[in-house]
Amino acid sequence: MAEVATDPAWLSERRQRGASLAQELPLPDQKAKGWEFTDLSGLEIDSFAPAAANVSLAGVEGATVVPLAEAIESHDELLHERLGSLVPIEDPFVARNEAGWRDGVLIHIPRGVKVTEPIRIELPLDEDGAAVSWRTLIVLEEGAEVEVWEHCTSQGDQTEALINSVVELHVGQAATLRYVSTQDISERAWIFATQRAQVERDGRLDWTALGFGSARGKVRMETNLAGPGSEARVTGGYAGGPGQHLDFDTTQEHAAPNTFSDLAFRGVLAAGATAVWRGMIRVDPGAQGTDAFQECRNLLLSTDAHADAIPGLEIEADDVRCTHAAAIAQIDRDQLFYLTSRGLDPANAKQLIIEGFLESLVERLAAGPVRDSISAALEKRLAEIL
Repeated sequence: MAEVATDPAWLSERRQRGASLAQELPLPDQKAKGWEFTDLSGLEIDSFAPAAANVSLAGVEGATVVPLAEAIESHDELLHERLGSLVPIEDPFVARNEAGWRDGVLIHIPRGVKVTEPIRIELPLDEDGAAVSWRTLIVLEEGAEVEVWEHCTSQGDQTEALINSVVELHVGQAATLRYVSTQDISERAWIFATQRAQVERDGRLDWTALGFGSARGKVRMETNLAGPGSEARVTGGYAGGPGQHLDFDTTQEHAAPNTFSDLAFRGVLAAGATAVWRGMIRVDPGAQGTDAFQECRNLLLSTDAHADAIPGLEIEADDVRCTHAAAIAQIDRDQLFYLTSRGLDPANAKQLIIEGFLESLVERLAAGPVRDSISAALEKRLAEIL
């Protein structure tokens, strides 16, 4: 792919390496680790044409919010240091993104700045045959605080397109990032997302993710607790309809002592939908005092729905507390009978049970706009798949 004139030497080298690796690295098949439950045999990735993202950015006072293409000139030193520093390029999807991205956003919060209004990013995916390569780079310096909402959407469910995104979240010492990543793209589109956060000493990350759209793909979410006293809270939800396959792969890596992580996912699947969640808590040598928890619970609305939930632990320290849980169930017939016997019709009773199942997810979020927005999005999606 031809380089734009504004690419500095370091970026040109990265693009060339990405292009080379994209040619060398095959797309994963179901024999590849982590891809056993997701079939990419129907993906003709080169049939999608590179396309620009008609993105909408809403910045706020005190924060730098600029398109990444502009930041190459205005923030070259910061990008040279941070871009690509968290997500390894030796991956077929990351390599393709590295070679081909033209769109993205840089969000930089200086030391000690606390941004009171959320920063919003709206990323549409509405062009048939389009392949959008997107990068998000968020950098919080020491003591900074911000909330970022990133939403990818399609106007309808007939668009055949592909999005391949890379997200890097740098949370500095004693900084706080609340990051909300949601997608409701066409149910005929492909989605591949590689997202990684690094949290330094005494930093805090609150990460919320929702997945409603796409036909197939994979979203990888990794959190590295790199500094003592750092913590991360990850909350995820997905709801699939007929023909959809949703795949989330999460990692909580504890690389420093006295760190805390708490991850909870909830999935609701209608007839003909499938999903897989694979989670890993990894405790590195020397990360004593780790406190980590993960769980994934799925509610199947039909015997024709299927989910796999695979928690995992890799522990190389001896003073830790790590627990995990996973559950897959159908709507409880006793609960349904109880509600209908009290006068509710079966449809309303079923919806009430589902809402109760998801309420524990919503309750993890602090009261305010994020909770209200997530609750409304879940309610809207349930109306679509019920």
